[in-house]
Amino acid sequence: MSIKLKSPRKVLVTGGAGFIGSNLVRLLVEQGVSVRVMDNLSTGYIKNIENLPIEFVQGNICNANLVQDAVDGIDAIFHLAAHIGNVKSLEHPQEDAQINVLGAVNLLEAARKAGVQRIVYSSSAAIFGELLTMPIAEDHPQNPDSPYGVSKLAAEKYMLTFAKLYNMTVICLRYFNVYGVHQRYDAYGNVIPIFADRLLMGKPITIYGTGEQTRDFINVKDVAKANFLAATRAQQADVYNLGSGFDITINTLASYCQEASGIKAVEIVNAPPRQGEVLHCRADISKARSDLGFEPNPDIRSGLQEYFNWFKKDRNI
Repeated sequence: MSIKLKSPRKVLVTGGAGFIGSNLVRLLVEQGVSVRVMDNLSTGYIKNIENLPIEFVQGNICNANLVQDAVDGIDAIFHLAAHIGNVKSLEHPQEDAQINVLGAVNLLEAARKAGVQRIVYSSSAAIFGELLTMPIAEDHPQNPDSPYGVSKLAAEKYMLTFAKLYNMTVICLRYFNVYGVHQRYDAYGNVIPIFADRLLMGKPITIYGTGEQTRDFINVKDVAKANFLAATRAQQADVYNLGSGFDITINTLASYCQEASGIKAVEIVNAPPRQGEVLHCRADISKARSDLGFEPNPDIRSGLQEYFNWFKKDRNI
């Protein structure tokens, strides 16, 4: 897909040194956009954006004065800075709320004062909770099962309220399970880097529950493109699901990861289901497809091969 900006822009990417943010920053730079990144480097890495012609501001989204300075001279904002993860939010609900809710309000207020008219906000499918219908459309009931889901939903509501009050174009993108290059392993991380780390260390893979729970995995490159499309094609404030439109079981994912790694002789251990996690998940992406021209690549096996090739050589900082 060929994407070109109609006119030059200067943009702010919060969380731009992180997994998704750094992939977005690289795409923006390739499109000739002037980029300022704000990141406190708590989960992001300078290595992800090194050698890119960007302006970098190190700081926390909860620092209102710093955020106000960061939006100066900016035409559009991509807000990715966040406290991420259902499990992590169960252990640290106050920190989760402070970063995801107060941080979002700080950014919105700064944008309002600076006259920024367009914000693309990275939300999450965690806002839905357990699914009542499949695939899940944007108007599905929103009953989150974790503090993380609650904080992302609250930030969405703030975003859309500011859009109405101050004539902003705010686009909320609800990510399903994002994977791809620059996604590193940590104790709270996504399932794919956890599987990758265990495989390459020769350690057992743990699957919570039966492994027949399903997830919709989307490559980070498609997420970056969707952010760009939202910034350049969306006509009004709105919300969009971002997934591949396909789902697979965690058992199947484990098999695909073994295939991509070239390592199959590891034990698979089943553990009790984790609190706050939904059983099944698949996105209806027809709205993003029709409004934004969003067309993801659903081939997870080739995406996993690319990821494992990167992970083997670049996962360590």
